[in-house]
Amino acid sequence: MIKVLASTSLNTKFGEFTETLFYDGQAETIALHKGELKEAEDLICRMHSACVYGHYFNSVECDCQEQLDTAQQQIAKSGKGIIILLDQEGKGNGHLALMKSKAFKAQGMKQPEAYEAAGYQREARNFSAAGKILKHFRVRSVKLISDNQLKIDTLRENGIEVHSI
Repeated sequence: MIKVLASTSLNTKFGEFTETLFYDGQAETIALHKGELKEAEDLICRMHSACVYGHYFNSVECDCQEQLDTAQQQIAKSGKGIIILLDQEGKGNGHLALMKSKAFKAQGMKQPEAYEAAGYQREARNFSAAGKILKHFRVRSVKLISDNQLKIDTLRENGIEVHSI
């Protein structure tokens, strides 16, 4: 079960969007969306995890802000789509895990391996809130801006057909 806490318009550098705040009994999740979503097919969709380095500190060590901007631009251009912002820093491990993994990444490890070397899970995120939000809007299918199999599987488990962009 997911509940809408609030919804408001938001003017962005990419145009006007609607921000809707959801609560699933455990955490709040933000959906930034544009256009009519009800019964939508092939809706542009980005599930985006929070990133302190990229979103707040303008780090050049990741492309998180660039990914978010690109998704918002694609949605603005098409006139319809959704970005679901999940508070899951460090692939769900938290910011401390991200900080501790940096030393391993500097040794040439990819991020998932660096998390594991630092004592964390390679992938600890949970995308169920995103599936619930898309079901709330009765979205039928999405063009997912990702090839993450866990994201794809979660949406399919929620009855949403997934196509990658």
